Amino acid sequence: MAALNATGLREHSRPHLQELRRQSSYTVSIAVLDRTEIVHVDRARSHRRGQHLIDNGLVPGSRQPAYCTAMGKLLLAYLPEDEQQEILSEIKPTRRAPNTITSRRTLRDELAHIHEAGLATSDEELTPGLYAMAAPVRSVDGEIAAAMDMTAHSTMISLEELVDHLSPHLIASADRLSAQLGYRRDDEIANDREPTA
Repeated sequence: MAALNATGLREHSRPHLQELRRQSSYTVSIAVLDRTEIVHVDRARSHRRGQHLIDNGLVPGSRQPAYCTAMGKLLLAYLPEDEQQEILSEIKPTRRAPNTITSRRTLRDELAHIHEAGLATSDEELTPGLYAMAAPVRSVDGEIAAAMDMTAHSTMISLEELVDHLSPHLIASADRLSAQLGYRRDDEIANDREPTA
């Protein structure tokens, strides 16, 4: 955790997580990739009734397998192809919940789709009844530094509603954190280069 704190990621992410939790009332988290696992950097827990169904005892420093979490799949999806293949070869996908991806080929296809879409979901892949979606957080060099997610239990909302109604808020929060970390989109850089009248 000392190494994670040294990056300032936890310090910078906390207000964004708290604001997104306030807007949505669902649990939001941020994590980084460590080979085949994700490491939770911080979490803002929902105050909704039934939240205990998705807590899983997670705290900063907790680890989960990357292949069956929205944040893990998103982080894997943006790796350089050779690194992604190397890490996928180390993963032994095993069933943990009703919809866990257990085939490397299916996982590769899912990662390609996530890379194109810019958003990852987990539909009861880690824990029965658990839905999650994740968006990328970029560093100053444009690389994916972390993933931010929102989780909910199936008794609270459907996955479709979670994505349709709340993904814009998640993406906006991840983008604001990226900007705070120094990331600037190509169009922002281009606008800076245009001469002023």
